[in-house]
Amino acid sequence: MHESILILDFGSQYTQLIARRVRELNVYCEIHPYNHAPALTASFKGVILSGSPASVRDPQAPNPDLSAYRGKVPVLGVCYGAQLMAQQNGGEVLPSKHREYGRANLDTLSTHDRLFKGITQHSQVWMSHADTITRLPENFEVVASTSDVKFAGYHITGEDTWGIQFHPEVYHSTEGTALLKNFVAGICDCRQDWTPASFVEETVAQLKAQLGDDKVVLALSGGVDSSVAALLLNKAIAKNLYCIFVDNGLLRKDEFTSVLDSYKHMGLNVKGVEARDLFYGELKGVTDPEEKRKIIGRLFIEVFDVEAHKIKDVKWLGQGTIYPDVIESVSVKGPSATIKSHHNVGGLPEKMNMKVVEPLRLLFKDEVRRVGRELGLEPNILNRHPFPGPGLGIRILGDVTAEKVRVLQEVDHIFIEGLKKSGLYNDVWQAAAILLPVQSVGVMGDERTYENAVALRAVTSTDGMTADWCHLPYEFLGKVSNEIINKVKGINRVVYDISSKPPATIEWE
Repeated sequence: MHESILILDFGSQYTQLIARRVRELNVYCEIHPYNHAPALTASFKGVILSGSPASVRDPQAPNPDLSAYRGKVPVLGVCYGAQLMAQQNGGEVLPSKHREYGRANLDTLSTHDRLFKGITQHSQVWMSHADTITRLPENFEVVASTSDVKFAGYHITGEDTWGIQFHPEVYHSTEGTALLKNFVAGICDCRQDWTPASFVEETVAQLKAQLGDDKVVLALSGGVDSSVAALLLNKAIAKNLYCIFVDNGLLRKDEFTSVLDSYKHMGLNVKGVEARDLFYGELKGVTDPEEKRKIIGRLFIEVFDVEAHKIKDVKWLGQGTIYPDVIESVSVKGPSATIKSHHNVGGLPEKMNMKVVEPLRLLFKDEVRRVGRELGLEPNILNRHPFPGPGLGIRILGDVTAEKVRVLQEVDHIFIEGLKKSGLYNDVWQAAAILLPVQSVGVMGDERTYENAVALRAVTSTDGMTADWCHLPYEFLGKVSNEIINKVKGINRVVYDISSKPPATIEWE
């Protein structure tokens, strides 16, 4: 079992980022709600207390007993976590007199302190809090300050416990990773052996023990998560893994055949199922986005279920559930955990009466890609942009028809291939073309046209929670627009979406 760091979540938007930074140091960590924390075991080498949108001055704010951790393993309180420990021990926390949000510099710091070892004077950090510590308890010593925040960092004498009022996990804290390394590798003495290679080796061994000679059926989508899950399962159980790839008619141009071919080259046992006519028939005349999603999801379950039951004695349903799905299913609010079903294929486990196996449930998205690279996943799948489950069905605004799908596939193909040829594809987190239910006047040759408009969308992001529109070169956009209008019959206008998330969403529906 790997040495690990326990992260207690108090509801901060940055909690997952703390975990990702720790894991980038090749140290395994787990996030648990503060009100459902596990008992301290030998594998936990340290504890990090996250930030929170709450105020420690609020009687209803999270206020757990930390005696189970302090003095037993090293503890690092970040923002709210630091304020909580200060208040619990007789310190004072009050509303900030100055705006303490954004960049700041550590004007003074104790270079002899183990947490700040090697951190440079005036190092830039990121503040994000409305309260501030105004008085430390007697046995707390200040080890870092900014011009506005006297107690930016403290150490509790006599124990390996620290508190910091800034966020080392965010990009703007320029030496935040070094500070976290000081904590997890130096103070907690973690071995830093959580690597893609070790994950593959251990997961395959666990899957062999868990599954034995049982059969597993898995739905493939052509995306990274399901593909990496398939490779791990295939490495563990080989011929007992049965993969099903359904063509719902809403995939990208030629994607069904090209991805199916890639899977077979990887040695996977895959059955392709063509069901586009069924989906087009049920979607006829339907314009409401949620209704379209429900129809597509229901039909997929029905098609997959029929195909899965053609395989005798299947006991397990494999799914590409990843760590954010797992931790987001547990609420930090209220006295009890609220568990939701988070599955790539919603409703299938209940309908099929199978046990679920989720090889990726410990990994973040970026870790899934690293594991995929370790397993030799083909680049065209490994580096593929996220693609919504309902596919082009929610990129055609209004009703879905076979002709509209054909038009959008052509537009999408020109856009995506253009990004690849121009060396821009890997700079974009997700790119899409959206067919608008709008017709506009145009001129082609000497003739007046009245045809459809399409919107192109490209965003940069790390996890899809927030996203900024991508500043693609004008020359590229002009070239792609010209090619779309000249080559795709039915389109005479191209627009570029420059909305960020929030307030807009990445997909239009």
